[in-house]
Amino acid sequence: MKRILLTLLIAVGVVLLVRTFAFTSCTIPSNGMENTLYRGDRVLVNKWSYGLRLPFLSLLGYHRWGEAQVQQGDIVLFNNPAPRKKDTPIESREVYISRCVGTPGDTLMLNSERVVTNDNIVNPDGKFLYSYPGEQEDLLLEALSSVGITDNLLFGYDNGNYVRSFSHYELYLLKQELQREITFKPLQTNTADEVHPFIVPAKGMLVKAYPWNAKLLCNTINMHEGRHATLRGNTLVVDGTPVKGFRFTKNYCWVAASNSINVTDSRLFGFVPEDHLIGRAALIWFSRNPEQSWNEGYRWERIFQKL
Repeated sequence: MKRILLTLLIAVGVVLLVRTFAFTSCTIPSNGMENTLYRGDRVLVNKWSYGLRLPFLSLLGYHRWGEAQVQQGDIVLFNNPAPRKKDTPIESREVYISRCVGTPGDTLMLNSERVVTNDNIVNPDGKFLYSYPGEQEDLLLEALSSVGITDNLLFGYDNGNYVRSFSHYELYLLKQELQREITFKPLQTNTADEVHPFIVPAKGMLVKAYPWNAKLLCNTINMHEGRHATLRGNTLVVDGTPVKGFRFTKNYCWVAASNSINVTDSRLFGFVPEDHLIGRAALIWFSRNPEQSWNEGYRWERIFQKL
């Protein structure tokens, strides 16, 4: 009897050690990751994918063994970055799973709903070509002077229209000044209206604040950087001082669900900091449709499918 108990204790200990230091399992509760993961899939997660996150973060602080960079396209398991109770320890928060679409330092083109519109890498301060009606040239020159844009020379002509180059921020200022009196036509497909570049913060990176990303930066600073941030209009204010940008102390990523109607991703809670990452989903070890009876709905073709 003693040997049986000892064997059981050893087995339980091994399982706990493996779950703590090597792998963990999670069950997909919704259809947010279809057609990659289905509700009822049971997924094995490798805790060493980004280095082992040591336990007891609230007591010992954040540390990883064998730290590695999250990669674009990884399906990652992570703790909720924006829990209802802000003082909830990271390791005690609910767990989400989603796909990484932006790694530290990446620039993503997001529309007003924070949906990634394309994979083009864009410099937020880079210039793009726009055409506008030539008869509105005088009106544009007045607007350029009003918002303080200087040395913006006429680039050329396009079927009777004039062509100039503007950055996203310059175009934003002009549209605010002109109140749609001039229609600007982008000559490049990645400069559509209401689509702006968002930089995913990296450790040590100074991220500039623009009107379209100031709120997101403000929330990230408050939740994850241990500083106090507010907005005065479109101006970012950190610890009472207006700033043009912020230098982040952590790496972050942007995650997106496969199903567009599911918002349990960065559209809801913003950037995911590195200390919230648990690991990368490695394979599906079991799958059954929970809406069917206990003896039906087994997805045998998905079992042991690599991710």
